[in-house]
Amino acid sequence: MHPNPAFRQTPEARNIGFAREQGFGLLCVGIEGAPLVSHIPFLLSEDGKRAEFHLVRSNPIARRLAAPLQARLAVQGPHSYVSPDWYGIEDQVPTWNYIAVHLVGQVRLQPQECLRDLLDRQSAMYEEKLLPKAPWTSAKMSAGVMEKMMRQIVPCVMEVAEVEATWKLSQNKPDAVRQRAAGQVGAQETGQETAALAAHMRNPDG
Repeated sequence: MHPNPAFRQTPEARNIGFAREQGFGLLCVGIEGAPLVSHIPFLLSEDGKRAEFHLVRSNPIARRLAAPLQARLAVQGPHSYVSPDWYGIEDQVPTWNYIAVHLVGQVRLQPQECLRDLLDRQSAMYEEKLLPKAPWTSAKMSAGVMEKMMRQIVPCVMEVAEVEATWKLSQNKPDAVRQRAAGQVGAQETGQETAALAAHMRNPDG
């Protein structure tokens, strides 16, 4: 997380809402040697205290969950390069603006009988965003196929103890300067979701 306090003033409720809406992140676990990282979709509770997800049984993190593990779930938002030329003032340097929310806590296995409900709730959340399409449900699977596939994965939960976030949107610049830069960021393709990032830069307080 960026240490500048200007980028870390976002209320926790907004950070939790952002992570919940994104619903996808990097699960990171420290071990001897390089950390283990898995890219996972997840469900986050309304209060941000509980993140649910599943892992393939052969996943190196899943293999280490005989006991709970301390982990970080990093959720990446829009991001982009910012050229100093776009500020319209002297003596600026290049930078990269971005939004990121980290959930920190213990990860443990859930009972296997929780898996079907977890998968149904996950798919329902994602399918709802595809309306007016009729939602896919696991009931569309042929008899026995879903059960066979579920034997390959395990349900997990993170009990979230801490939420950290950086919304680096040029808040350390004068408003007019930030607005000029936002106009340029939104027109670029360097990065990801640059139009969304520009909108946040124009209104960093939401």
